[in-house]
Amino acid sequence: MSTTLKPSAQKVQDTLIELGFANTIIELPNSTRTAVEAAQAVGCDVAQIAKSLVFKTKRTQRPVLIIAGGSNRVNEKKMRAVIGEKLGKPDANFVRRHTGFVIGGVPPVGHATRLETYIDEDLLQHETIWAAGGNPFALFQLTPAELVAMTGGQVLAVK
Repeated sequence: MSTTLKPSAQKVQDTLIELGFANTIIELPNSTRTAVEAAQAVGCDVAQIAKSLVFKTKRTQRPVLIIAGGSNRVNEKKMRAVIGEKLGKPDANFVRRHTGFVIGGVPPVGHATRLETYIDEDLLQHETIWAAGGNPFALFQLTPAELVAMTGGQVLAVK
């Protein structure tokens, strides 16, 4: 771990502080790009990883953030009923333009634009969870209640 954060991780740390949260971003020597890698890096269950997945609505082309449990796959048909239109997978440029971060490091907060956010209800069954901290080597630990409070996301079944 480094004591000096890379700019993308520092941006998330600053956002957490601005929002009134004491969570600390850590940067690790190994990749945390995937939920499996992140879980291995911090020694937790894959289900405790809060993966930030950005989708693009098909008709209106707007970004939607779904924070899913690391072992869950988002049911796009179910989410279509909630969001009101089909979801598609955006390219890396779309994700970076709307979040300010690269895929594999998208945090739940600190985005370039305000994102419509949904949180997987399965994350709420854990005492602590881990989320990306702004780059594919950065994470931070938090509680599900903190995740809901810091994002303002709607909790629902995403799988």
